[in-house]
Amino acid sequence: MMDHRDRLILALSALVRAEREARMALEQAIADGTFSPDMLARLAGREAIYVSQEDLEAAEAFVLPDPPPGRRGTA
Repeated sequence: MMDHRDRLILALSALVRAEREARMALEQAIADGTFSPDMLARLAGREAIYVSQEDLEAAEAFVLPDPPPGRRGTA
């Protein structure tokens, strides 16, 4: 059975793989000359999604192992 950490790792892995495949396809289209100026304009106007430092810290905290039962709430 997968726990929440395993699901997060799988989701992040899928996201990275999808981004890599999209970048490779874009590079290939540019190299082949099949990338039109209209397509470039549409991409330039597209809203980009970025991961912030806060997002990374939240993800890291999410996957940290739970503290031992007697140590909860202590720094």
